[in-house]
Amino acid sequence: MERTGSWRERLALERNVASAAGAVFLLGFGEELWKRFVPKYLEALGAGAVAIGLYGAAEDFFDAVYQFPGGTIADRLGRRRAFPLFIGVASLGYLAYLVSPSWPWVFVGLALAMGWNSMASPATFAVIADALPRGRRAMGFTVQSILRRVPRLVSPLVGGALIGAFGVVAGMRIGFASTLILAALTLVVVARMDLPVLPTRPMRMRGVWRTFDPALRRLLVSDIVIRTCEGMAGVFVILYVTTVRGFSVPAFSLLLALQVATSLVVYLPAAQLADRIGRKPFVTATFLAFALFPVTVALAAGPAAMALAFIVGGLREIGEPSRKAMIVDSAEPEVRGRTVGLYYLVRGLSVTPAAAIGGLLWRVSPATPFFVAGAVGLAGTALFVATVEERYAA
Repeated sequence: MERTGSWRERLALERNVASAAGAVFLLGFGEELWKRFVPKYLEALGAGAVAIGLYGAAEDFFDAVYQFPGGTIADRLGRRRAFPLFIGVASLGYLAYLVSPSWPWVFVGLALAMGWNSMASPATFAVIADALPRGRRAMGFTVQSILRRVPRLVSPLVGGALIGAFGVVAGMRIGFASTLILAALTLVVVARMDLPVLPTRPMRMRGVWRTFDPALRRLLVSDIVIRTCEGMAGVFVILYVTTVRGFSVPAFSLLLALQVATSLVVYLPAAQLADRIGRKPFVTATFLAFALFPVTVALAAGPAAMALAFIVGGLREIGEPSRKAMIVDSAEPEVRGRTVGLYYLVRGLSVTPAAAIGGLLWRVSPATPFFVAGAVGLAGTALFVATVEERYAA
């Protein structure tokens, strides 16, 4: 029993953290069966490049506007009661994806399905912050990130194989149906949570913003620039790799698996080092990888170069647990869910136009959004290095 306890302690697997991580794993396993292939699904249903770009913009928009309401629900109802609500809303979205007769219906599915990824995000952050001391939160986010990324390693391979075997539309619909089944299992997992409802302060959005310390605001600004870089090219990666460079969808799935495997290799060593030397070097490395990924994809002419590009993409996660820990460390406990929600609301709204801009740049040439995104990412990295001091990232 001591060895088991020691193992759980090293990985910060407190019961509630483990339940939240299990929920992330199960629904992530379902969503990743089809999430990366939605642009191809839209294309198969008759959508053009601008509509696909708008899908990416809509995803960023919903990701933004759902964050603060999700944090408010998590603060007021408590984490345990909030999770089933988020899962139920998302399940309606999976059903809408499943029965979509034409591409505009995919946007309806997106609006509901984001109830998990976006509304539940502040609650997940808050569970880790509530259950773990400050010095263990980076490890808590690391374990959660690993369990989020393992499905990204396996599920796209399965999803790509389904598309290869049954075609884009039928393969995607098998994925949507599978996700609905996994959502039911997730409800069982979150029922194991046992977190009390913490005291909360009635506070509107402006009041929550005033609780942000200057370091958190500076982190937010640089994060916005970096996510603009990601948004401009991210939704077009599959199209560039498969349509422009000629890789098959199953080959693209293998590249995604390589990207996720890279992330999994670096997570635990990075978390352990961050506890010793501070978080800023790892967040800086993450931001730099965000800048380099679209450029390396655009320059990759063959399989080896494309594989290297996706390894760079995997390195984008090296400092993500440290960045998340910086956010919750700065949040006051009584408004923790709303602080996380407002952070992501501001970030998401700020980057919402990025994918649509990427769609317009794609019409200039397919490589253009990738090179412009790289330049934006380098600017965001430099901004973070210059404005966020190491003492705020310890």
